[in-house]
Amino acid sequence: MKKVFIFLLLAGVQFVNSQGLALVKKNSKIGYLAKDGSFKIEPQYKSAKSFSEGLAAVEKDGKWGFIDTKGTWIIPADFKNAKDFNSGIAIVQKDKDWVYINTKGEILKAPASEKLYDFNDGVAFIKQGNKVGLINSKMAVVLEPKYDQIKPFENGYARVELNKNWGIINTAGKELVEPAYAEIGNYFKNTTWARKDKTFGIVSSGKFIPVDGAEKIWDFEIQDLTFAKKNGKIGFIDLKGNWVILPIYDKAKAFSKNLAPVLVGSKWGYINPKAEFVIPPIYSDAEVFTSNGLAPVKESNWGFINESGKLIIPTQYGITANGIAALFVQQDKGFIDGLARVKNEGKWGFLKPDGTVLSNQWFENAELFSKSAERNAPAEKPKSETKSTNSAGKSAPKKRNNKVISITKNKIPHI
Repeated sequence: MKKVFIFLLLAGVQFVNSQGLALVKKNSKIGYLAKDGSFKIEPQYKSAKSFSEGLAAVEKDGKWGFIDTKGTWIIPADFKNAKDFNSGIAIVQKDKDWVYINTKGEILKAPASEKLYDFNDGVAFIKQGNKVGLINSKMAVVLEPKYDQIKPFENGYARVELNKNWGIINTAGKELVEPAYAEIGNYFKNTTWARKDKTFGIVSSGKFIPVDGAEKIWDFEIQDLTFAKKNGKIGFIDLKGNWVILPIYDKAKAFSKNLAPVLVGSKWGYINPKAEFVIPPIYSDAEVFTSNGLAPVKESNWGFINESGKLIIPTQYGITANGIAALFVQQDKGFIDGLARVKNEGKWGFLKPDGTVLSNQWFENAELFSKSAERNAPAEKPKSETKSTNSAGKSAPKKRNNKVISITKNKIPHI
């Protein structure tokens, strides 16, 4: 599934030795694990967050600051609360006020807004009255508040609501699909699905194409097919709205590696784009294939199969949150950059594709590996990402894309 990580190029700052680090908890202390299984930063913190843009928020003596990937304090622990960096900007609570800071810890002056919103894809929401607009990481307004809602940006596009109708904009605030639909999907290859009155269809080049009999359409993900419902059953349509696979399944998930999980009765299997079962429906649950050609499947517990259906890793693990403060989505449930986070006998660890456990270590809690970058000197960075608002102006749970939530007990309140 899509995993969008932010890579930063900055004048005056050289980023080297880019790597992933995972926040883990061992002996009631939090540290950071490298992908070779060694501790890059030994467990020592009571509360901390995952790395983002080379910095991680860490609590010290009841206050929050930021360390780099060597464990060096870059921004002193001087804040009551702190969120992750994105686009070189983070939201922190200074005394009673929430403010933006840069990677030097300097407070930034932002345009007037009733709330502060996290950055995403280089922009953040601003709210004035009942309308929402956008600012960029230079704190300049790129879209004057005009919409009733803006959903978080995904790959540079966001759904917007105006007068109870939905459309799509880019990060420059340009309307790519005018707000004219009762519902709308994500933007994929200049195409989206939408509902006009009671009719579901595809919007391409500004034209609405009804999909025959569709009762619901899901977002396009990796391939040019997505699943849709007709007469209570699930099939697949293409980017032109044609039924490519007839709706005969009880449930389905996205195509990846030309294989899609489908539910027949109470069992899941995998079909190809010709609707042929490549892997018979024998599992109680199944997830999409990840880039390394393995997919999570469930019997009583979870294991992993290859594209021919061979069980490569036995079904003995848990792969969902089970108590970690996160809302997991499909792309969290498999191999990501060569490692899969799993749970076994109450402990969390990371599996390699051969089924062995990274450094043979298990932890009380573990987050997904995040992209981080060591840097030669602290400096400002540009570019950004959004977190805890599903629609601007409304508090909501965080949408999971590539970020991972810390295992800190101190939850950051909505602003």
